[in-house]
Amino acid sequence: MFIKIINSYRIAFSGLSRETWLLSVVILVNRCGYMAVPFMSMYITQNLHRSIADAGLIITLFGAGSVLGAMAGGYFTDKWGFRPVQVLSLVLSGLFFVLFGLVTDFAILCGLVVILSFFVEAFKPANSTAVAAYSTTANLTRSYALNRLATNIGFGFGTSVGGILAAINYHLLFWVDGVVYTMAGILILVLLPKSKVNREQTTAEADTLAGKSPWKDGFFLRFLLMVTLYMICFSLLFRLVPVYWKEEMHIGEATIGILLGMNGLIIALFEMVLIQNLRDRWADSVYMVAGVVFSALSFLALIIPFVLPIVLAGFAVFLFTIGEMLAIPYITTFVMNRASDSSRGKYSAAYSVAQAVAQIVGPAAGGYVAAHWGYQSLWAGLIVVSISCALGFRLLFQRGVRLG
Repeated sequence: MFIKIINSYRIAFSGLSRETWLLSVVILVNRCGYMAVPFMSMYITQNLHRSIADAGLIITLFGAGSVLGAMAGGYFTDKWGFRPVQVLSLVLSGLFFVLFGLVTDFAILCGLVVILSFFVEAFKPANSTAVAAYSTTANLTRSYALNRLATNIGFGFGTSVGGILAAINYHLLFWVDGVVYTMAGILILVLLPKSKVNREQTTAEADTLAGKSPWKDGFFLRFLLMVTLYMICFSLLFRLVPVYWKEEMHIGEATIGILLGMNGLIIALFEMVLIQNLRDRWADSVYMVAGVVFSALSFLALIIPFVLPIVLAGFAVFLFTIGEMLAIPYITTFVMNRASDSSRGKYSAAYSVAQAVAQIVGPAAGGYVAAHWGYQSLWAGLIVVSISCALGFRLLFQRGVRLG
């Protein structure tokens, strides 16, 4: 039994390119410094003593800058290549993280957070394009899973340490983020090849889509609508749920950091093997639907009367993490397979825009609902959104199969 488990891990991690592994090392370093954003709403409410509505505004503005950054990142990735865009966005993100931690005037913070998020989000289309460029068709989902493995190990470490730093001094979060983001940019310069690696063509369909704009791809736009609904739920788990844990369930910052870190730890331990074992069993859309259903169950766990707050909080993270492992790798793979080599940056940017829009709509609407009708109403609403999203994915792909 033990040998079988070891072999499952060996198979799951074999066959990936050297560049894919190096890129994952860079992402690991980068995400170890991803501390400030998960705690940004708590920084606004606990350190600057602003309202939850103001925290929602900051996160919404972060999303607005992210939309612009995603679109610019995708455009310049297709124009210049993914390497310079990654380096520039990481180094400038590091600079603006430090500046954000030095400013206390709320109006200035509102403008600064837009600039910060612009460069943070510009990195994502370039990074997704790099993963696809360094992978083969057969290994694409596993390449993204390895990238997410590195992301979530770093995220788990970063949020856990971030919780400890927040308990000491919130400003330490921004200094650490600034230094680590800059280090990640330097690592790309040192470790990764200068020229783009030519990945084999994915499918004949990709050839027909060469140069096509994702904004003229009707099926893809409907797909993005469902992705946006899912990402609204995703963003609220990491933006407003920690505030709920702090204010309503009276869980401390250090413990909240550990709870959020559970997400990365579970993904690090199980996602690669899960992806390998689920390969070719069912259509990718089945996993997307199942993942969104698990997110609905996680918000249902938050509605349960909390006799043991930490246990319920941990259970909610566990359910959501299962959903994330099922949904996001296959969503990302679909986006990249839908594009061609010449439009991969644009499609990745469109996907990032959907995520950024969710960061705008989610925290703003969620903060408003929580402030006026309470957190329980918010969680109930998110259950409805999640179920609607799951049905939307199912109907979309069923119709796509029939039309095909």
